[in-house]
Amino acid sequence: MDIKLSHSFIAVDDQDKALAFYRDVLGFELRTDTDLAGFRWLTVGIPGRPDWELVLENPRMGRSPEDGAAVAALAAKGVLGTLIFYVDSCDELFERVSASGAEVVQEPIDQPYGVRDCAFRDPAGNHLRFSGPVKG
Repeated sequence: MDIKLSHSFIAVDDQDKALAFYRDVLGFELRTDTDLAGFRWLTVGIPGRPDWELVLENPRMGRSPEDGAAVAALAAKGVLGTLIFYVDSCDELFERVSASGAEVVQEPIDQPYGVRDCAFRDPAGNHLRFSGPVKG
């Protein structure tokens, strides 16, 4: 049996701002932008990787009003989402993303567990880490 991850969800408070960040800053491609029962089903993906999509989710989608409000409040604090991506050059990515004005959480650093990584927050406050090879 072959199991693959097809979708990951990240709560965003403004889907247009999130789309601009993931598409225009990180270089993801728009996969789906459609109405789904009164909500916007919005997905992006990494070019050349058609088997995985990131859903830029309205926190109220598919939840009761109370649960939606609770998720929205947590998302606004930036405590819900964390994604880690592997990149060829952490330093190049850091320069591009920091130039966009994204909030820097950690500048590039060599970690004792064998990667060089950095971290940002997306426009909704989600924690994003980018790991790559240690410069040698």
